[in-house]
Amino acid sequence: MNDTYDVVIVGGGAAGLSAALVLTRARRRVAVVRGGPPRNAPAEHMHGFLSRDGMPPAELLAAGAAEVAGYGGELLDDEVIGAESGAGAAGFTLRLAGGRVLRARRVLVATGLRDDLPDLSGVRERWGRDVLHCPYCHGYEVRDQPIAVLGGTDRGATARAVHVALLVRQWSADVILFANGMTLSEEDRVRLDARGVRVVEGEVARLVVDGTLRGVELADGSAIPRAAIFVAPDFVPQAAVLRELGCDFDENGWVVVDRFGRTSVPGVSAAGNVVDPSAQVIVAAGAGSAAAMTLNGDLVTADTQLLVDARI
Repeated sequence: MNDTYDVVIVGGGAAGLSAALVLTRARRRVAVVRGGPPRNAPAEHMHGFLSRDGMPPAELLAAGAAEVAGYGGELLDDEVIGAESGAGAAGFTLRLAGGRVLRARRVLVATGLRDDLPDLSGVRERWGRDVLHCPYCHGYEVRDQPIAVLGGTDRGATARAVHVALLVRQWSADVILFANGMTLSEEDRVRLDARGVRVVEGEVARLVVDGTLRGVELADGSAIPRAAIFVAPDFVPQAAVLRELGCDFDENGWVVVDRFGRTSVPGVSAAGNVVDPSAQVIVAAGAGSAAAMTLNGDLVTADTQLLVDARI
């Protein structure tokens, strides 16, 4: 078995498959190591993707995988457990959990991120259904319903919660920001009041769930009916491969890339949520496509130089 590729793509979500489609159509030998389930697996539908609005995420990935396979791309249901760079034409070695060792001239990492959810009863149970984080992904689906926004005391919670509450008001006239221990400035309160967002003080004890979200219960035992709640998870990039390969990261823990997805390590690129936590599916797919075109251009340059050197 020939396990040497032009490009190995780590991650089989929208960014990874979009990159694979571009590269296979450019007649590159490509393997996509798909890894575990995608970040949006709990969601029943995705939105904001032109011509695919409302499609279940799994259907998009299945269609993309079929397209990539149709152009000769290899799709591997495995995980990368080790990565290193070295000398030679195939400058990267990737070890898979299943035992295979892949060699690649270039590597594109599109492994996404992990949502660390608030430690609150009911959040994980209803995540991606009526416990939400992105108004642009889900706001229309909960329009005109009683909506909650969860505050908190962790770093940056106030700014995020206020921003989301002001934003969600675009979809519903009945929005409550549950402070949950955070301290709001007078300016924040004025802005929320002007926008028609009610603030409820006190610590949140749990979400009331009975098949679906029914409400938010406070520590004093009182409960306020709500049909949906927006929370702010901590976004943790799944960047182990990038770290193993020695890529630079910024002070917030995100890999540093240029506008073409190139990292600080020549030959290693990254795209999608592993780079940009705010990227929706359509944005991640676009980033993967752009990174792939740059990778192919880099390979053309390298191939050309080899031919020139052979004539000297």
